[in-house]
Amino acid sequence: MRVRSGLDVLLAENPSWLRRYSRVGLLTHQAAVTGHLVPAHLALKELLGPRLKRLLSPQHGLYGTEQANMIGTPDREDPLTGLPIYSLYGPRLAPSAEVLADLDLLLVDLQDVGCRVYTYLWTLWLLLPAAEKAGVEVVVLDRPNPLGSTLEGPLLQPEYSSLVGYAELPLRHGLTPGEAALLFHRRQRLSLPLRVIKMTGYRRRMYFPETGLPWVPPSPNMPSFHTALVYPGQVLLEGTNLSEGRGTTRPFELFGAPWLDPRRVLRILGDIDLPGVRLRPTLFTPTFDKWRGQICRGFQLHVLDPRLFQPVRTSLKILRAVALTHSEFSFRPPPYEFEEKKKPIEIISGHPCIPSYIAGNMDEEGLDFCLKEGLTYYAKEVASLGLY
Repeated sequence: MRVRSGLDVLLAENPSWLRRYSRVGLLTHQAAVTGHLVPAHLALKELLGPRLKRLLSPQHGLYGTEQANMIGTPDREDPLTGLPIYSLYGPRLAPSAEVLADLDLLLVDLQDVGCRVYTYLWTLWLLLPAAEKAGVEVVVLDRPNPLGSTLEGPLLQPEYSSLVGYAELPLRHGLTPGEAALLFHRRQRLSLPLRVIKMTGYRRRMYFPETGLPWVPPSPNMPSFHTALVYPGQVLLEGTNLSEGRGTTRPFELFGAPWLDPRRVLRILGDIDLPGVRLRPTLFTPTFDKWRGQICRGFQLHVLDPRLFQPVRTSLKILRAVALTHSEFSFRPPPYEFEEKKKPIEIISGHPCIPSYIAGNMDEEGLDFCLKEGLTYYAKEVASLGLY
């Protein structure tokens, strides 16, 4: 079954209501393409002509040119359309009155990866109240959640609110961007006119390869669906002194450090069931980021069955095994994603049980409770959105 994205649906239908708007803005990035790989901003420029006035970009920029963690993108002119691009990552995290000035409609087309830590949904969270204040209507062009509808906790605790989570979502959140917009609209109690252009042919359980849509990296270190699959767990490594594989051709699938002894880790993991995945001991040398230019000993995650694989639980088991066998292991200090006080592991995990479990201060029963707490209520809340 081939899925049509919200962008493709809009382009095919060119609905009459769209013609009412004379000054349109577009929040998008390079991964938002048609089924024939035409970038959203080019396709919509063709459809709207001079009515498309400006572009907005999330973290990494319109073309994914900037790396992660507080590497902002400046405002600039788009070389392909000549339109001004206003960055929503850097000194400005939400659109200012200047950015929204004179617009009557803001289109949003962003490909998310299904993990709460990925910042694109939180750019949308910040955008909605700003648009309401400016009197600008919002239309979200929906796209698949690459990881389907499966949920994996823990739910973000309010005291860990940051740019990697402003609302109580689990690490693997199960939302499409359209569903997230509806949920955020409800939770922020907004009166803003909000429309979601649904996909056709989409089922919530679909993993990205089942959609038939082309994969374009939504960020520099998200080169494939396999990266997105391991990301909800492996992103926890960003809060540690382990390399998460940035600076290699397999970010988040590779991990390790110069001081890591894979044999010690395997001695602990040998008796632990890790469904749907195998760990292959290996060596790698990052070209940038943590341990740049140094040979790291570690592993590559090979996911054999995506539907059995539990990324969060798998990475937690691995991190605990590393922490218990290596005195060199540590959690990194702030700053991280513009948070200056809380530790990165705290805002990434969103719950105090995670660093506690990794450090060996919580048992398996406590972890199970932590990962499942609140997920039943959350699942009902998502189902009540009724988009698909």
